[in-house]
Amino acid sequence: MATQAFTPPPVENNADARLEFPNNRLLIDLCGAFDRNLAQIETAQDVQILRRGNVLDVSGDADAVDRTAKTLSKLYHRLESGKPVESGDIDAAMRLPFNGAAVAVKSTRSKDTPVEQAMEIKTRKKLVEPRTAAQHSYVQDLTGKELIFGIGPAGTGKTYLAVAVAVSKFIAGDVDRIILARPAVEAGERLGFLPGDMKDKVDPYMQPLYDALSDFLPGKQLAKLLDDRLIEIAPLAFMRGRTLSNAFVVLDEAQNTTSMQMKMFLTRLGRGSCMAITGDTTQIDLPRGAVSGLIEAERLLTGIPGIGFSYFTASDVVRHPMVAKIIDAYDKNAKPDD
Repeated sequence: MATQAFTPPPVENNADARLEFPNNRLLIDLCGAFDRNLAQIETAQDVQILRRGNVLDVSGDADAVDRTAKTLSKLYHRLESGKPVESGDIDAAMRLPFNGAAVAVKSTRSKDTPVEQAMEIKTRKKLVEPRTAAQHSYVQDLTGKELIFGIGPAGTGKTYLAVAVAVSKFIAGDVDRIILARPAVEAGERLGFLPGDMKDKVDPYMQPLYDALSDFLPGKQLAKLLDDRLIEIAPLAFMRGRTLSNAFVVLDEAQNTTSMQMKMFLTRLGRGSCMAITGDTTQIDLPRGAVSGLIEAERLLTGIPGIGFSYFTASDVVRHPMVAKIIDAYDKNAKPDD
């Protein structure tokens, strides 16, 4: 028998809202150790939450109280479905809009409070879920279109989600292999000669892609797939002359491609393949005067049916909260007030 969901009351003006939860065990998980989950929501939404038995009293601005009631509803529904609630899940529940495909939670409001069904990416090691509206739209494009661009600042999950979808599609048998590429461009410093064979020379540039893969696949399985070349991580230059069929292909740091390199890479797309291009147009490490292939591709390909463009901002950063503040500060410095 399904657990009966709580009933959030209507919120008007600055009146407190009382939320009643039927399952005290789930309520304990919802609140977190020493009520740290409630403290996170209080800080983010600027409300006060008091717990009395199986009841949570929420007070504050009417809109904030309403958002908080919906957030708690969404998190409680998550617990009902057997999933844990961690800090990142709370952040996602507050960021994602409460509309679209939803499960109705009975309410005394004029209509049921919507609780969105989570979009999940299944990998061997974990379930991955988008945490912002932009990430949600991006994952929809990654699963439904053949060519997708993810453009935005560091820490917004562009590459991480693309690799997660690639692994998910590979596990499901939708593609036969995964190909991850990056331009071997140094980020503002000269590294000089690197010892070893070709793999030793290029691996430092490819490490972020290895890191993402290790989050989704067990170490031994990943090593075997790399040895069997079912997963390939290579510099962009190695793509020339190839046709990439029945593969999920990811080009990371695409802002550091030249116009010619981008055209070369895009025209590698073969039948049965999906291609994701990710980059940050504010972090171009090309020589002065060189045109970024990502910027040119955005200009030329926007509006073509079947090609998706997803854009991210500092509000989509899912790393440490300080990263969003740093990005905002640099953006303001780059665009001074007139």
